[in-house]
Amino acid sequence: MRSATFSRETSETSVKVELSLDGSGNSRITTGLRMFDHLLEQVAKHGLFDLTISAHGFDPHHLVEDVAICMGRALSIALADKKGIVRMGYALVPMDDALAMVAIDVGGRGYASIEAHLTSERITDLPADMVAHFLQTLAIEARLNLHAKVLEGTNDHHKVEALFKALARALDSATRVDDRRGDTMPSTKGVIES
Repeated sequence: MRSATFSRETSETSVKVELSLDGSGNSRITTGLRMFDHLLEQVAKHGLFDLTISAHGFDPHHLVEDVAICMGRALSIALADKKGIVRMGYALVPMDDALAMVAIDVGGRGYASIEAHLTSERITDLPADMVAHFLQTLAIEARLNLHAKVLEGTNDHHKVEALFKALARALDSATRVDDRRGDTMPSTKGVIES
């Protein structure tokens, strides 16, 4: 099973993430931020990951950041040595007026480029600037190269939902096992840093 559990306890937050890459899209997510829960449910549903997240904290910034840390580390652990995976994936996802693109390389280098152009301060109960911060932190902790762009859109809710659905589809593509690859590493170097 390509799965992992990662927990983080600080004086500001308590977070536990359980992730199975070969799931069916089931999720149980409670962070105290309803919009954040909704976005994380999109990752599970459209990535076909099983994802359980229990998180609480008094500050939305630290809460979102620590969930991203735990998700990133759980993803890295679940991928283990990365043998046999596709490694790279991308998705283009529309949602009404919005169109979002995410491209990922699970190649051991943590980097994120995010262009979302959100105009609202908050998307329901989620501070809008936390969307980019979540994606950046996830990329660093999972050691993946992530490019995320909102290409079109006027409604911020639609923009971020399209972005998280694209994240889900790109992660699903990149982490999928390629039977043609067998037990080989998807790198000419013969190794991918974990």
